Amino acid sequence: MSAQEFAARLRGRERIVGYWSVIDSPVSTEWLAHVGWDYIALDLQHGLIGYSGMVAGLTAIDASGSTVGMIRVESNDPTPIGRALDAGAAGVIVPLVNTAEEAAQAVAAATYPPAGVRSYGPMRSQLRIGPNPADANRDTVVVVMIETPQGLASVEEICAVPGLDGVYVGPSDLRLAVGGAHPNDPSVDDEFEAALVRVREAAAAAGIAAGIHTPDGAVAARRLAEGYTFATVASDLTHLKAASAAHLKAATGER
Repeated sequence: MSAQEFAARLRGRERIVGYWSVIDSPVSTEWLAHVGWDYIALDLQHGLIGYSGMVAGLTAIDASGSTVGMIRVESNDPTPIGRALDAGAAGVIVPLVNTAEEAAQAVAAATYPPAGVRSYGPMRSQLRIGPNPADANRDTVVVVMIETPQGLASVEEICAVPGLDGVYVGPSDLRLAVGGAHPNDPSVDDEFEAALVRVREAAAAAGIAAGIHTPDGAVAARRLAEGYTFATVASDLTHLKAASAAHLKAATGER
């Protein structure tokens, strides 16, 4: 799938499923890309991946010919956003966006002048999207995360920002944002579910994509059935541990 096709599908609110990677291991990322996910998101905010790891990971993803690479950048700043896109990402997921103004800043950082402020230096991206700024503006996806009290309170205004392609729920932070004592606190289940409804309805009203981070395929399927248009299953590190632990229990007869 090309970056142009991915952007069209996401903006068309088609159902898309991706995978989350936090490990700086291009070989395992390449294997994951051949599984058939629509995209793989490399996490540069909380993951164990630096710039060289990001470039290698995106190269490994591109080798599949069918999966595109997304980057969750470190912050809402033109430098990490531009570096991720120059490295060949099909789009960026921008964390901790609280207001419509901050969402507009993210869009501007991913867009060439005169509409935005992205500096021209398309390194690997010219191989994926091309060197033409107009093409890059058209085919680059910008998604912002809704995960803070302020972001949730402003979600309708955020979704209405021109040029924004989607919003993405970070469930751990969002559960804390609605009063949870920890990312899995069941005492705020009702508030959390209400927040998820508000986010997806705001996105639908604005005609943009609504995405969510999920721990496994079953949860991803449920959120997509509820109205989210794309979901990410996470993550390579947690799944590596879970698979290893399951095999250890089977080998030792533990229950």
